[in-house]
Amino acid sequence: MRRLIPYICMLLMLVACRDDVMVVPFEDINTGGQAVKGEIVGMYLLNEGNMGSNKATLDYLDLSGNDETVHYLRNIYASRNPTTVMALGDVGNDIQIYGSRLWLVVNCSNKVEVARATDAVRIGKVDIPNCRYVSFHGGYAYVSSYVGTQYASSNSPLGSVYQVDTLTLQKIDSVSVGYQPEEMAILDKRLYVANSGGYQGMTGQGYEHTVSVVDLTTMRETDRIEVAPNLHHLKADRYGQLWVTSRGNYMNLASSIYWLEKGADGQMQVGGKIDQPVSDLCIVGDSLYFYGSQWNEVTKKNSITYGIINVATHQVVSTCLSDAPEMGKIRMPYGIIVNPHERDFYLMDAKNYTSSGELFHFLADGTFDWKVTTGDIPAHAVFLRKEKKE
Repeated sequence: MRRLIPYICMLLMLVACRDDVMVVPFEDINTGGQAVKGEIVGMYLLNEGNMGSNKATLDYLDLSGNDETVHYLRNIYASRNPTTVMALGDVGNDIQIYGSRLWLVVNCSNKVEVARATDAVRIGKVDIPNCRYVSFHGGYAYVSSYVGTQYASSNSPLGSVYQVDTLTLQKIDSVSVGYQPEEMAILDKRLYVANSGGYQGMTGQGYEHTVSVVDLTTMRETDRIEVAPNLHHLKADRYGQLWVTSRGNYMNLASSIYWLEKGADGQMQVGGKIDQPVSDLCIVGDSLYFYGSQWNEVTKKNSITYGIINVATHQVVSTCLSDAPEMGKIRMPYGIIVNPHERDFYLMDAKNYTSSGELFHFLADGTFDWKVTTGDIPAHAVFLRKEKKE
């Protein structure tokens, strides 16, 4: 009961401030999972919410070990920020922590919300059109943006990456990249951007094939690396390689994953390809955990796969994350995150994309632990680490 008292007061304020807006109530759910004190004290989960519904929400998993069991707190952003108009916004697309701040990219609301990492209390926002993902380096945030807002147009502009001061939340600079840029990674003061060309593909103009290379000292695009069509996720491993996923064209060109590595000239180039659909991934050590949801426009069906790739050998070392029966109950996997210390992992299930999803927790050996109801379309998560004492 002690958890609920401050939030009940906040909810009363919410009703008073927003009597014309439907507010999803805060909820404290006991997962029954065993709580263990460690470096990681919590996990934020960003629910996308169906486009146009203004139902992006933020949940929190309490991993502090202060209670005997793990608690899941639904929709904390609205309750902790009762005066924020329309709560979080429309379509949450990325969530990251940098320093003491939590960054939430809200795509269709054309903004990045910034809050305190410890409690998700709002600090401010950055207005960025059609924003997608965020990366950080040297006190700056880099936010990818489609810029254009209408996919039906045959004249959509090139995408951009905006540079934002993480303290003042002011936009400092921007650079044009490829069409409809997605996830980014930073290596050696260079920003690598996966360009999808999603709008072009939808209008029959063909998808983008490139990864843009941006020199962060000048904020200029210096190169584009030819990879594959419709790129999406891009992550670096501990060997200085980049892993980038291609969604294919949903018809005769299947989804796959590529790795980029330094060539003899020191520049990044395609190192190879693995014919494995990868919709989302999380790299811990040498292990790249993934799930693949391969949609086919011809059959109108999804084929779902799971597994682990060894980033050092570039081999698929497992085609299974768990043999627990609960894996078969996941209807539409939509996100994955792995504890970097214990290697227990979480899978997010979007279900039918229109109602509440679920979060599944598995131990490192694949044993099913618990599941809990989330907001609509759970998709992105980040771990909160214990504050370091000065």
